[in-house]
Amino acid sequence: MFAAYAARIDRDTPLNGLELGERPAPEARPGWTTVTVRAASLNHHDLWSLRGVGLGEDKLPMILGCDAAGVDADGNEVVLHSVIGQSGHGVGPDEPRSILTERYPGTFAEQVSVPSWNVLPKPPELSFEQAACLPTAWLTAYRMLFTNAGVRPGDSVLVQGAGGGVATAAIVLGRAAGLRMYATSRDEAKRARAVELGAEGAYEPGARLPRRVDAVIETVGAATWSHSVKSLRPGGTLVISGATSGDRPSHAELTRIFFLELRIVGSTMGSKDELEDLLSFCAATGVRPVIDTVLPLDRAREGFARMADGGLFGKIVLTPTG
Repeated sequence: MFAAYAARIDRDTPLNGLELGERPAPEARPGWTTVTVRAASLNHHDLWSLRGVGLGEDKLPMILGCDAAGVDADGNEVVLHSVIGQSGHGVGPDEPRSILTERYPGTFAEQVSVPSWNVLPKPPELSFEQAACLPTAWLTAYRMLFTNAGVRPGDSVLVQGAGGGVATAAIVLGRAAGLRMYATSRDEAKRARAVELGAEGAYEPGARLPRRVDAVIETVGAATWSHSVKSLRPGGTLVISGATSGDRPSHAELTRIFFLELRIVGSTMGSKDELEDLLSFCAATGVRPVIDTVLPLDRAREGFARMADGGLFGKIVLTPTG
């Protein structure tokens, strides 16, 4: 079957390790099911995999891709929860949790196999392309906002780095839930798009906000860390799920953190139950993922390059070639 896969690790130029071509189809195994992929979406996790983060040389070649929507063997339209081993289903109780492509082949292929427990019904209101955007970036944003930030309708939230998948999702979800959303971006066009999506205001990185916020959604890391901490009200919460600009800020702001009793919460992906809630939320409210580009799988390299360049706004979706 045709697939996009990591053939080698290149920490400095990750796309050098990306190959497109034939790979073996999934083999049947007890407790697992094979899904015919109708759409899959890119995440920064895929670029990090090509750099060898979470993916060892001994696992190569590895089909990339965490997210997908498709059709199972019984003809049901489904969405995949990409955290394997979270429940022990299909792998046993002793295997640590992992994300697709760290231990098992991913979704950038004609077919993918996952534990049957990891398959959820796709709401008919969502297209395959829309549903494929949800299991990683949108699920991460959902958990950051509604589980780890603990915000309520009327609260204010700053989203750093508008344009990325998690940041875009947080703006849309927060607005739909009655939150006052603010965003930052170095790019003027992305700031304008953030406002179109529901942000009350969008600013250059480091700019003073109209008010201190109840929570900050942080995925950028070192470049925005100090601004994130300084933007919080006393007792506010900073939720971090990534560090695309690096994980070592020049100033940790420790004095401000303890003096104002701020909460710093790490957040990774989300649970199957949260994904089910997110799917229901989107179906009921009309919220839909923001899609930057849809490409056939044989043009996956273009999608990877666009993500690496940072020029995207929303998600890049891959669909079967031909």
